[in-house]
Amino acid sequence: MPMTATTVLTARAFLLDMDGTLVNSDAVVERVWRRWADRHGLDGDEVMKVVHGRQGYASMALLLPGRPMEQNRADNAHLLAEETADTDGVVEVPGASAFLASLAGVPHALVTSANVALSTARMAAAGLPLPGVRVTAESVGASKPDPEGFLKGAAELGVAAADCLVFEDSGAGISAGRSAGMRVVGVGPRARACRPDAWVSDLTGVRVDVGEGGVARMSLG
Repeated sequence: MPMTATTVLTARAFLLDMDGTLVNSDAVVERVWRRWADRHGLDGDEVMKVVHGRQGYASMALLLPGRPMEQNRADNAHLLAEETADTDGVVEVPGASAFLASLAGVPHALVTSANVALSTARMAAAGLPLPGVRVTAESVGASKPDPEGFLKGAAELGVAAADCLVFEDSGAGISAGRSAGMRVVGVGPRARACRPDAWVSDLTGVRVDVGEGGVARMSLG
């Protein structure tokens, strides 16, 4: 559903991906993962089609089938450290700051494939506040597109999955939200082809108002 006119959605809680949704970290992701691709003799363009939205070890499992998962997890730890130390070019997605401010008093959580250190560093680099509830890589046993992270976020907020609205930029994340039984707003160019329930180019003009009974009314477009 592209935004050709104002679309209004209601929800009791919002579950927000970070990279590509609130924070534009594409420059760092490209640098780190293309170096990784070169080290393993892989096509960088093909690698970049896989890595968005997933935890690193899950991307590696797809790209290097047959490699022991223990090796993927160890390799991922090195990549996370690289990404955490590199914040050059990390900025907020347009409208993210105002969007987060509009969620004050509304149940919401960050649900990211990044770990605590990386999510803290990137949100700070983009000048964005960290939501009080965060589901990070350490919080789950399975990476997106598994719905575990979103289901855990809903549970921590005490809101039924059907009453949650997910904001995501990647195919893996959109699939995770759908599998959790939630509606999904796609953000940015990667999301558009994944047929989310609604789509916006960025967060500019996304507005939230709290109505009766704690139901939030969100205007897109």
